[in-house]
Amino acid sequence: ARFAKVNLAPDVTRLSDGDKQALIKLVQAARLIDDLFLQQYWSKNRETLASLRQDKSALGKSRLEYFLLNKGPWSALDEHAAFLPDVPPKKLPGANFYPEDLTKPAFESWTATLSPEKKREAESFFTVIRRMNGKLEPVPFSTEYRGELTKLSDLLKQAARLTSNDTLRRFLDARAAAFLSNDYYDSDIAWMDLDAPIDVTIGPYETYNDELFGYKASFEAYVTIRDDAESKKVAFFSDHLQEIENVLPIDAKYRNPKIGALAPIRVVNEVISAGDAAHGIRTAAFNLPNDERVIRAKGSKRVMLKNVQEAKFNSILKPIAARVLSTSAQADLSFDWFFTHILAHELTHGIGPHTVLQNGAESSPRLQLKELYSAIEEAKADVCGLFMLGYMLDKKMLPNAGPDATTKLYTTFLASAFRTLRFGVNEAHGRGMALQLNYLLDKGAFALNKDGTYQAVPDRIGSGVRELAHDLLTIEATGDYAGAKAMLDKLAVVRPAMKATLDKLKDLPTDINPSHVTARALVP
Repeated sequence: ARFAKVNLAPDVTRLSDGDKQALIKLVQAARLIDDLFLQQYWSKNRETLASLRQDKSALGKSRLEYFLLNKGPWSALDEHAAFLPDVPPKKLPGANFYPEDLTKPAFESWTATLSPEKKREAESFFTVIRRMNGKLEPVPFSTEYRGELTKLSDLLKQAARLTSNDTLRRFLDARAAAFLSNDYYDSDIAWMDLDAPIDVTIGPYETYNDELFGYKASFEAYVTIRDDAESKKVAFFSDHLQEIENVLPIDAKYRNPKIGALAPIRVVNEVISAGDAAHGIRTAAFNLPNDERVIRAKGSKRVMLKNVQEAKFNSILKPIAARVLSTSAQADLSFDWFFTHILAHELTHGIGPHTVLQNGAESSPRLQLKELYSAIEEAKADVCGLFMLGYMLDKKMLPNAGPDATTKLYTTFLASAFRTLRFGVNEAHGRGMALQLNYLLDKGAFALNKDGTYQAVPDRIGSGVRELAHDLLTIEATGDYAGAKAMLDKLAVVRPAMKATLDKLKDLPTDINPSHVTARALVP
């Protein structure tokens, strides 16, 4: 099976009685989001689902299961190729946001004839394009999905009346209004201020399913419980980030004496996810909102789904580690260090060079490194995350770490590298990971054994990480495009030994298929 079945059952017993009642309404709302997303993804999704539910054969049941996992008749792991008969062979680029025969040039020549205001509507996140009397028209979500959004709005208002938390009530009331007005700005601001035992993200957000233009937002929902212990850890690390910046292995003139305010990070446990948040490869962390106006006013927020990360660790990383780590290293695999490094990765995106002086004018690493920036920056955040945790362990700043913490950190990162590399070296995370792994192998910080397994080399790994952090940070600080290109060309490749290792993992699951146990107990 390519998707490992897992149960998500976070503890909700500590919630107040009012919050428990609100949670029931929010689970009901999430289930409505699923239905709404099915309509957005493909015009015939609902009727296809209805006919699949009637097929009681073994084949029918497995088709239904795979349809629900992908939220449509196309497989996310196979470049959206169809797995059902009598459907389009590939997911439609415009999903159900546009007429199915509409081409890019036709849309662009139509928008060129529109007034500025009408053009904004046509390109808005929150409209669909429909043909009326032979003419194209933008239709607001609040009109197109009026029935579903009215029900959703009511459920959110009921939940708002039940919760005892002011920030949650404000967000739910604002979002309930947005569903009917089609204006999401105020509710996005309220979402940025949300700080409550129940953390909820619900509405139209990501635009990946619109492969024509990337304009149209899909509905999704995450109903989650805040993880207070992990939130304290985030606060502790955040308080020490300036200290880490001050000791980064880079020429002192490139260090930032006053790092900017950081985007807030919330650590939560998922009760239910739905719609665009629950198909194909499952999200383990997300960064929202996408509206530039909100980002300018309030910034954005990173939400990390700890129990989803833990399910991926147990179902995917452990079986990978059993094949790639030496027998002696197996015992050092640790979920705690896996998750702590992910936190460190997110935080260290915020440190290191953010401006570059080019001929006396200010530029940024992103502008100077162009299409290479994402791979370099992902590698930088990984390595600076390792550097930060290594520094804190050396300085005895993490009192509960235990004697083998350093070995556990690096061994877990090594196994995790192969999890990332399975997604290929065509995207930023995979390229960045291949670069790191090859660099650290070349430095002798990781060792490849005769039997094809790997392990960390304790007396080399600290210096290897420092040298790699130095090289990546210097490329960013100087905007060195040629240096970035040379480094990626040499190191962001799958070498023969790495390919042999990845080939050994082909039969292992790629991702998880969660069953929301707590949600089902609340709303059978």
